[in-house]
Amino acid sequence: MRTLPAALTAHIDTGATTLCRCWRLTRRDGTVLGFTEHDADLTVDGMRFFAASGFSASEAETALGLAAPNGEVAGAFSSDAISDVDLERGRYDGARVDVLLVNWADPSQFLLEHVREIGEVTRTENSFRAELRGLAGRLDQPSGRLYGRRCDARLGDARCGVSLAAFRATGSIVAADTLQASVSGVSAFASGWFGFGVLTFTSGALTGRAVDIAGHQAGDPARLTFWLPLPESPSAGDTFEIVAGCDKAFATCKGKFGNALNFQGFPHMPGSDFAYSYVSGATAHDGSVLAG
Repeated sequence: MRTLPAALTAHIDTGATTLCRCWRLTRRDGTVLGFTEHDADLTVDGMRFFAASGFSASEAETALGLAAPNGEVAGAFSSDAISDVDLERGRYDGARVDVLLVNWADPSQFLLEHVREIGEVTRTENSFRAELRGLAGRLDQPSGRLYGRRCDARLGDARCGVSLAAFRATGSIVAADTLQASVSGVSAFASGWFGFGVLTFTSGALTGRAVDIAGHQAGDPARLTFWLPLPESPSAGDTFEIVAGCDKAFATCKGKFGNALNFQGFPHMPGSDFAYSYVSGATAHDGSVLAG
């Protein structure tokens, strides 16, 4: 059972309250931001919470047991708060949100109501709406491994074991839009070498942004296509680092990376044709033919 601070309890008992909510948002890169629905900035627990963000919250739902509580928060884009570009680049995906109940007349009186994570974000021209998921929502996420013929490791991780140093290159953008790019610096590689790979921008407006590569056509310049559109088109001269791709097949693991011993799939697992087949024309030990 939650215990309210004595001073906040006394304030609520007066029946005439001056309460508001504040949100302390911690991004996965460690950046911490504070917002409040009050009409003036507040300093709570040593941190400044800004009112200019236009933040407001909807009704929140909670339930007993492990049911995941949910709610949402809305706000306007602001150069001093959350920008459209930051949301588009995924900087707030999975961010932790501490929801505080605060007496704005005396900010020393506050209560940590909930801890949430940012889920689905919906953007419009000048505003956004973000789903706030309870931590129990993580229990709904699939975990563990699935048996399949293809590898389920990520290229270069501890389970894969491949050293990416020999499969990494650098280059720069010649011309690009949000779905494809002509690039220099990788003309020595055959077509398809970077298909299913990852390109990470190291300069320009998209610095730090990683994009999955759908296709690679050799040439000078070479041509890359992306699985998903970028938030904006890269500029000519933007530099990047690129890693060779893996389609998770056993033949690729063996032939391209020389890593067959670490293959994390089950290439000899019987397929559905075997599972649904039946005995037909099989020969018994005595030489007779068994009925199908």
